[in-house]
Amino acid sequence: MKPNSPALKHRTSHDTEREFGGALGALCIPVSLPLTVLFLMAASRSPEAGVLQWPPALPSRDQLWDPAAPVLLLGWIALHALLYLMPLGKVSEGLMLSDGTRLKYPINGFHGLCVSCVLLMLLLALGAPLGSLFELLLPLAACAMAVSFLFSVYLYIRSFWVPPHALAVGGNTGNPLYDFFIGRELNPRIGNFDLKYFCELRPGLIGWVVINLGMLMKEVELRGSPSLAMLLVNGFQLLYVADALWNEEAVLSTMDIVHDGFGFMLVFGDLAWVPFTYGLQASFLVLHPQALSWTRAAAIAALNGIGYYIFRKSNSQKNQFRRDPTHSSVAGLETIATASGKRLLVSGWWGLVRHPNYLGDLLMALAWSLPCGFSHLLPYFYVLYFTVLLIHREARDERQCRAKYGPAWASYCRRVPFRIFPYVY
Repeated sequence: MKPNSPALKHRTSHDTEREFGGALGALCIPVSLPLTVLFLMAASRSPEAGVLQWPPALPSRDQLWDPAAPVLLLGWIALHALLYLMPLGKVSEGLMLSDGTRLKYPINGFHGLCVSCVLLMLLLALGAPLGSLFELLLPLAACAMAVSFLFSVYLYIRSFWVPPHALAVGGNTGNPLYDFFIGRELNPRIGNFDLKYFCELRPGLIGWVVINLGMLMKEVELRGSPSLAMLLVNGFQLLYVADALWNEEAVLSTMDIVHDGFGFMLVFGDLAWVPFTYGLQASFLVLHPQALSWTRAAAIAALNGIGYYIFRKSNSQKNQFRRDPTHSSVAGLETIATASGKRLLVSGWWGLVRHPNYLGDLLMALAWSLPCGFSHLLPYFYVLYFTVLLIHREARDERQCRAKYGPAWASYCRRVPFRIFPYVY
């Protein structure tokens, strides 16, 4: 059946399986996620730092507004939009779309990170109070959430003016709540400016690094120098962001870019959830300092290094195989042929478990939390949430691959029985 046939259009519009609890999830999640962000950030500032405290430690209305917050947030987004448009780095093509075309993407996110770091160093040299980001976190988060909602409304409205082939397979169900949440348009663009690709790795991800640095500078203000725990958290997470941007081209083949529409789910995740919950450990350490021995720090660094090695090596192997299966580094790997012409790796990293990159990701997530000690559960929110997220993502991928590859996928699962954790899951 051809991709643009009427029968397929009807099936994808109305009969596609709905993710995240369908319409009920689309109603509840846009309410619960903002409340979760605000609760976690407020809890990180309370002496108890309790995630199970009742009533919830939600901030007051006065704590959510500062006139500097929208200026900083919108200025930050504008800066990275300008850097996105700069003629830096190379231009790569994405995967083929349903109409047979390929979109072009600038690969210059790492340049944006470097420019941001230079600007931050200049601000520090000029005496800018970066530690004040600690007091601005709640207003900044509130502004980011407001921008996410407004931007999602814009994306939903504009999606009714694009041709049918530009819609995401799962985002055109006819249910307004669900389509708003999951995203109707696959690759919304203003000219050559790709809105989804820009948000995926730019303002929120690099903003996470800036917020971490602000927490470190606040600790310097309070105690005269950064703690070893704070340095580890900043270093680990900077490595993670720098790696993502250095390997930016790999995002072009991910589920977010290839399959998911650009709606509230991804917008909120990119602009609000990532920068304000992924860096929760640094925020926690400002008011809950932890003594960390060099021996324990070395062990945590080793765990992060092992996780990073697994994450990077497995992703590089997969990306190299996708680009050039005849390359010497992957030519000797064993594969299973599929009816679509693609081949599934069943050796190397991808013969160990079906998602070795997820295994590395989770080891790194644990290493980010361990510098915060064991007296509070709050710093471990990220690793617990991320475990649930990756298991859910793996299940989504499993359903899609089973439908796409049929018997070949069943053979692959028999050869590689473990999904993420060897001999466990």
